[in-house]
Amino acid sequence: MIVVAYKSRAEIGPCVASIPAELEGGTVEVIVVDNFPADGTSDFLRAEHPTVRLIDPGQNLGFGRANNRGYAASTGEGVLFLNPDTVCNAPALAHVLRRVRTEPTIGLISPRLVQADGTMDLACRRSLPTAWDGFCRASGLAARFPGLAWFSGYNLTHLPADGSYDVGAINGAFMLGRREVLDAVAKPGTAEVFDEQFFMYGDDLDLCVRVAALGKRIVYDGAREIVHLKGQSVAKDYDRMATAIFDANRDVYLKHFGRTALARAKWRLMFGAWKAVALARAKRRGHRRVRPV
Repeated sequence: MIVVAYKSRAEIGPCVASIPAELEGGTVEVIVVDNFPADGTSDFLRAEHPTVRLIDPGQNLGFGRANNRGYAASTGEGVLFLNPDTVCNAPALAHVLRRVRTEPTIGLISPRLVQADGTMDLACRRSLPTAWDGFCRASGLAARFPGLAWFSGYNLTHLPADGSYDVGAINGAFMLGRREVLDAVAKPGTAEVFDEQFFMYGDDLDLCVRVAALGKRIVYDGAREIVHLKGQSVAKDYDRMATAIFDANRDVYLKHFGRTALARAKWRLMFGAWKAVALARAKRRGHRRVRPV
């Protein structure tokens, strides 16, 4: 398992403690790449969890580069990219690992992620949204009609939360895949599974698109769940965070779906409009928290 920490002292303890030492007959390797050791995260792990392998890159590499550093140091057949603000459990981990091992068509898999209040983290199952899907999400139509497929295409809320099905993308907080698949999608001659042009956001969506391009499935399995204390590892400036997410996802679309000048103009316009609508709705509601597309 590879965990990228950044100012994660408060949540790293419960995260690491929730990871079993063994799983499905094998030893669990835990690698933490600490992008901000000054907060005491590394010191805590050395003292309380000495079996964790620590990597201190000496700077904040961002999410993708740090995961690549951890991946290069890992040895397991199955590789899990895990956020530090998660709390796992052995049954959920064993379930998804078993599926990855026995279903070779699976490229990446995630269980259901639930937040501290028990609500589902909708980002753990997503489509690759069309312009219409993005509009419905940004305008609030998706939230108003969550059970109607016509309006809920982005987060697939019309599908059962406890079901299992192929999706367009899963959340970077939990992405499990086989090493052979990840090696196949990595930059040739390197261990760069994540595209390092994305510093913090967009890299999980980009990885899902590239894995799917290999003919592998991106799977959501709601039969098991883990806790995702969403937002604990990022700044609480929601306007800035939302803008960064919109812009990063726009760049993913430009990379993969912007083959012509017209297509690039379309996605720039769409993401700009989604961002403006979402921020305006949040401001009208009298708070800064935005659910980015």
